[in-house]
Amino acid sequence: MRDQKTSRRLLVAVAVAVVVAVGLGALAVTAASTDSPDRSASRLRPTDQAHAPTQAVLDEIVAQGTPGVIAQVRDAHGVWNGRAGVGDRGSGRARSPHDRFRIASVTKTFTATVLLKLEAEGKLSLDDSVARWLPGVVRGKGYRPGKITLRHLLNHTSGIFDYNMDEGFRARYAGDEFDRNRHVRWSPRELVDIALAHPPNFQPEQGSRPGKPGRWDYSDTNYILAGMVIERATGSTYARAVERRIIKPLGLRGTNVPGHSPKLPAPHATHYSTLFEDGPQAKERDVTEFSPTVAFSAGQLISTTGDVNTFLSKLLAGELLPPAQQRQLLDAVPVDGDKGHGGPDDVYGLGIRHFQLKEGCWAWGHGGMIPGSATRTLASADGRHVMTINRNGDWGEQKLEDAAVEAEFCADDAR
Repeated sequence: MRDQKTSRRLLVAVAVAVVVAVGLGALAVTAASTDSPDRSASRLRPTDQAHAPTQAVLDEIVAQGTPGVIAQVRDAHGVWNGRAGVGDRGSGRARSPHDRFRIASVTKTFTATVLLKLEAEGKLSLDDSVARWLPGVVRGKGYRPGKITLRHLLNHTSGIFDYNMDEGFRARYAGDEFDRNRHVRWSPRELVDIALAHPPNFQPEQGSRPGKPGRWDYSDTNYILAGMVIERATGSTYARAVERRIIKPLGLRGTNVPGHSPKLPAPHATHYSTLFEDGPQAKERDVTEFSPTVAFSAGQLISTTGDVNTFLSKLLAGELLPPAQQRQLLDAVPVDGDKGHGGPDDVYGLGIRHFQLKEGCWAWGHGGMIPGSATRTLASADGRHVMTINRNGDWGEQKLEDAAVEAEFCADDAR
């Protein structure tokens, strides 16, 4: 990804050129919104024209093989919904702005927000050790749980191995093995134990600090442990904590914590995956249904583009957290490498990433990928300009997704 910045600029330029070339008549067909699909060019809204470069990139994402993509943008001009491709290969049904989908690691932003709220409620401190809240859980050669704090978990400076990097675990979800294991229920402790069979990547005191580069490694295990702490601190389930502190107060009617349920609530697109197989012969598989326990508090939430936009915009506007916790949320450390749906020049706060989209252009948010679903959500620092994009396929080049968000946030007249 270090050499993709030039490619990204070119993609945005090509996107703009495509829109100009096809003219407003064709744009009336392709510039997707919640309006009926038979809009004429004379009814094309100024908002659609403003987001035409973004729509052109969505079209290109589908042209390169993704089944379908949706995006919602909110800015000073209102709400715009873009879409391209299909929600289901068999029926040809189009993707809908109302689709629910697995938001994968965007869940981490919800999890971090709940922990910050618990600190504000006086139930815990982010400087508490993991050993205090989960005695005996983090164990194994090289691990020092008394030195690992909740803050280390949330900003990925704990050094704890990522269970998703365990070859045996990954093999259970590759190719035909997926169908044999899609309904397996994992406990959070089982996922943590898979990680702890490996030595730590580094010790927490070697981790990055604000303004000081150090060791950093994106690890889903950190957020499994964070969810376990939430349950211990509240005496209830992770699902209830998220519902009580985020979903219900914000009225996120399209968002839910599935727990053990493998189902996706309607309406939803079919989620397709190649399950770690590469090349032109890779088989597309329907992975819509599977046990979300495989991701727990690191990636199990289901939501919509509109709900994610509401959450992120309210969070960055300072409407969810008191000032002290808001400062901690955005107290970001340098990342080490480009792991975690971003680039090597980004910085990472507590469950939220500051993406350097290109030189001089930054946005806060998070990305996520889980079998069959790839999501990116980004917002301006004040939360007034926000965008969430979802693909119902987990392959394809990230640079096109990058181009879509750059078209939205990095234009000279960025809204």
